[in-house]
Amino acid sequence: MSDSDDKQELGQAPLIEHLIELRSRLLRAVLAIFVIFLGLYPFANEIYTFVAQPLMGMLPEGSQMIATEVASPFLAPFKLTLVVAVFIAIPYVLHQAWAFVAPGLYDNEKALALPLLASSVGLFYAGAAFAYYVVFPLLFQFFTQTGPENVAVMTDINQYLNFVLKLFFAFGVAFEIPIATFLLIASGATTVESLSKKRPYIILGCFVVGMLLTPPDVISQSLLAIPMYLLYEVGILFGRLVRRRRRKTAEASEERDEA
Repeated sequence: MSDSDDKQELGQAPLIEHLIELRSRLLRAVLAIFVIFLGLYPFANEIYTFVAQPLMGMLPEGSQMIATEVASPFLAPFKLTLVVAVFIAIPYVLHQAWAFVAPGLYDNEKALALPLLASSVGLFYAGAAFAYYVVFPLLFQFFTQTGPENVAVMTDINQYLNFVLKLFFAFGVAFEIPIATFLLIASGATTVESLSKKRPYIILGCFVVGMLLTPPDVISQSLLAIPMYLLYEVGILFGRLVRRRRRKTAEASEERDEA
């Protein structure tokens, strides 16, 4: 066997090991979601009732949701339970991803990545909670009270589920803006001053994103756009703090070198 063949086999060995580890991490993540789903499935109808409560609380007494498809009474709670299982398993799934990539990171990268990972999970949960407890009551109150008096609101359970899942995802992703802003500043891709000067464009962009990700009404668009802009300002604030800390560290290092 030639030296080139030996080098090729040595190069393939780490790749195969990484692929095996990746498969193992993915299987663990999928297994965690499956186990959580099995634990939640007996309560699938109760979970759906909880998610539907913001709308049901706004409907007239005696009103109810409907199912326009034969399988909807089974599929809608099933789908929601699976989504909730993924939602609950996110920390463990991200832990598996972290365990896979962490060995290839430097110590300073690990020190920065772990808090950002935890913060991103917390912000996603905060966005979903904001949608459920703040946005949904206002939104459904508006929808149920602005229609003609002779129109009965009878929402299909599957259509309602698709609607709220879209909003959960939109607000969860929108609440990640501080992390994205912080990473742009920390990586040197942009500066605090540059982002500060672009505030008018950011405000416009937030409302455009709100228009694309939410139903076509001013209330839901504003309820997404305004928090997005405030979170953008939070990201700039953290970017300033990091820049100030780096400046102090650099000055302290220069003083030690001079001494």
